[in-house]
Amino acid sequence: MWLLRTFWCGVLAGLAVSLAAAVSVPAASGETLSANQLFGAVREPTADRRPEVIGSYARGCLRGAVELPVSGPGWEVMRLSRNRNWSHPSLVRFIERLAADTEREDGVGILVGDLGQPRGGPARFGHASHQIGLDADIWLMPPPARPLSLDDRERLVPVSMVQDDRYAVDPSRFGRRQAALIRRAALSPEVARIFVNPGIKAALCATAEGDRRWLGKVRPWWGHDAHMHVRLRCPAGQLSCEDQDPPPAGDGCGAELERWLGRPPYKPKDTTQPARPVALAALPAECRVVLREP
Repeated sequence: MWLLRTFWCGVLAGLAVSLAAAVSVPAASGETLSANQLFGAVREPTADRRPEVIGSYARGCLRGAVELPVSGPGWEVMRLSRNRNWSHPSLVRFIERLAADTEREDGVGILVGDLGQPRGGPARFGHASHQIGLDADIWLMPPPARPLSLDDRERLVPVSMVQDDRYAVDPSRFGRRQAALIRRAALSPEVARIFVNPGIKAALCATAEGDRRWLGKVRPWWGHDAHMHVRLRCPAGQLSCEDQDPPPAGDGCGAELERWLGRPPYKPKDTTQPARPVALAALPAECRVVLREP
């Protein structure tokens, strides 16, 4: 693992430095580099390790990020080449607890997708949010019964939980384990929202028993058929962090969900394509400082 990290750092370290120094310098074409390019090129967090969340989930950055270890008790991180296993410490603690609880209850742990970049900010591909270290993608398929190699982590394809061209789960893929995992995450007080495919939300609404208040955190959204996107609230004391408004009251299983189910099924986009460029000026001014810090 050290060799992998060393390889990527060696390849991109020079690029990161040059881009960070070029924040306000026009590119050769006469255009400035996008925030996506600048933050996506930085391979290490700030030397200042005091965590500070700056801005909102889709317009912000992160000082003092910590790295989720690529393997731990009950979890394995996927797509290591992306270098997106960085976050605010509260998200690392949440994943550690979720993995331990899942392994204890189900006998298997979790596969962790993208968290955020070493200094947050917009990504070059794949996400509009995940910018302040409080978002995490958790795959819904169970881990294989064997330890994953580096090649496995790059090539293993997450399995969709829904039927093709329908907002309905495939019962051969989505079952008790997946429903329990989502519920387990939603019951955590620090979780603000969990985004899933509308068909997954419908399945949870149809099968949930007892206290259903946790369902209100589970929000239908485009895609998210193979993973749940977990979003934490702003941690206490993070004065520069911008929370979303709370979800509407109730379990979210009524008219709102019906509107989603009445829309044409979402056609997944190619998440490896470049994201829509975000200008550095669109981020909080402090993000320029975060980008330039050692």
